[in-house]
Amino acid sequence: MESLKIIAACIAAAVLYGILLDQFTTRICLEYFTVFHPPVFPTQSPTLLAFGWGVIATWWMGAFVGILLALSARAGSRPKLSASAVLPPIAKLLTTMAVSAFLAGLLGFVLTKRGAIYPPARVSYSLSPSLHARFMADWYAHIASYAVAFFGGITLCVMQYRRRPSDS
Repeated sequence: MESLKIIAACIAAAVLYGILLDQFTTRICLEYFTVFHPPVFPTQSPTLLAFGWGVIATWWMGAFVGILLALSARAGSRPKLSASAVLPPIAKLLTTMAVSAFLAGLLGFVLTKRGAIYPPARVSYSLSPSLHARFMADWYAHIASYAVAFFGGITLCVMQYRRRPSDS
């Protein structure tokens, strides 16, 4: 049962994070969601898009990390970690993701404004130049979130496994 709690906690944390991130990024560049994502939701509402995409785009990463974390915390003969024992490290990972998303988004925005980077051609042709820096801010924030979630999630799993004392 503890393994299922860990998996559920990771999925819930990922979805909550995704919704919160998208509440910001839909307001930075709505077109990131309405033009460059499949039309899953027939709405232009930033709030509704953030809820919808926040769930669709994150639940699977939460499940992936959750399964690995449950195995790291519970599998084998070593003493097992409870779901409550892995919640604080999950919160630290989410905080690291948020800071990384903010910094990466800011970097994408500034570099685009300064002409050091440009959106992909399909974006440049489909989006007003006045929105390019905002699009890149969203794109960089999302890429940073996924990268930190993936590599941070693996690091989290290793750290939790190492927290478990050996049998000897």
